[in-house]
Amino acid sequence: MDDKKIAVLIDAENVSGKYIKLILDEVSNYGSATYKRLYGDFQTPSVRAWMKNLRDYAITPVFQYNYTQGKNASDSALIIDAMDILYQDKTDGFCIVTSDSDFTRLVNRLREEGMFVIGMGKSDASKTFIAACNEYKFLDKIVDEEEKENTKNKNHKENAHDHKGDSVTPIGEIKSAINEL
Repeated sequence: MDDKKIAVLIDAENVSGKYIKLILDEVSNYGSATYKRLYGDFQTPSVRAWMKNLRDYAITPVFQYNYTQGKNASDSALIIDAMDILYQDKTDGFCIVTSDSDFTRLVNRLREEGMFVIGMGKSDASKTFIAACNEYKFLDKIVDEEEKENTKNKNHKENAHDHKGDSVTPIGEIKSAINEL
C-alpha cells in the first residue's frame, strides 16, 4: 500500500503546542506528513510557546503579523497555502489543526477536489467544521483518555506489587483482618 502524503497545517492561535506529538502520531496513522506548517503571530505568548516544537518536530513557521486587532490574518495565510498545496498535486490529503469554524469552507473545497481531510482540535469545535471533515480528532479528549489509562495502569501496578519479602504488611490487609475478626 502506498504511503499517503498528508499536508499538516496548524492554526497556532487556536491550538496549544502541547498537542504536537499527538497530532503527528495521529497523522502517521494515515500516512506521512509531507508539509508541516504552523501559522500565527509569533509575537503573542500562546503562539511563541510553539517555538520549541518547531525545532523538535521540523515544522515550518509561517509568521503572519495581525495588522488589525480582532482580525486573524494567519487564517488567511493558512487558506492560501492550502489552496497552493492542493494545486501542486503533491499530496493525498490534509490535516487542518484548529477548532475554528472559519475553516469550514476550506475543508468543503478541499473535499470537493477529492482530498481526504482530517480535522483536529478541541472538543468545543464548531459542529459544522467537524461535519465538514472526513474525520475529526478531539485532541483534548484523546489526552484525557490517555491520562486516565496511565493513571489506571499505574494504580494497577501499585496494587499488584508483589509483597513477598516485604517486612511491612499493607494497611489494606490489616484492616481486612481486623474486620474479619
